[in-house]
Amino acid sequence: MLSGALQGKLLEMISLITQPRYILEIGTFVGYSSLCLAKGLKPDGELHTLELHEETAAIARANFKKSKTDDKIILHTGNALEIIPKLDKPWDLIFIDADKTGYSDYYRLLLPGLKSGALILADNVLFHGQVLEKKLKGKSAEAIQAFNEMVLRDKQVDKVMITVRDGLLLIRKK
Repeated sequence: MLSGALQGKLLEMISLITQPRYILEIGTFVGYSSLCLAKGLKPDGELHTLELHEETAAIARANFKKSKTDDKIILHTGNALEIIPKLDKPWDLIFIDADKTGYSDYYRLLLPGLKSGALILADNVLFHGQVLEKKLKGKSAEAIQAFNEMVLRDKQVDKVMITVRDGLLLIRKK
């Protein structure tokens, strides 16, 4: 469930290139990807990261405290679909790496409020290669396939899939 070193470096590079003021991460786990993404924040920037489970969030909090970017990372615990509408930020960069059945809901919730040029990065879009099989196995594979198809049809965005690890979909609002 942890982003590996290669993907972490890619997230860091994307953040350094775009220099976002506001990053939203859906799915914190232990905070590795948060720390990678935070490296490119503007000096007055913030990274808001959402984690469903308090036990995992506690580990992430401890990891953040050891970093140079702890003061820029705001960790929210709970249901992302309930938290996101309460966060009133002009997101520059969004990283989705949470429950696969929620990707489409997160996308539909966030896309209308994004400004032109904002990026969404969606992880695990190959879902262990299962989305390439003729018969999908399980609700997560079906949900990721539906998400991929929804983004593919969306004319409001430019998109490209990178086959790093389990697939990373880069989505840029036009």
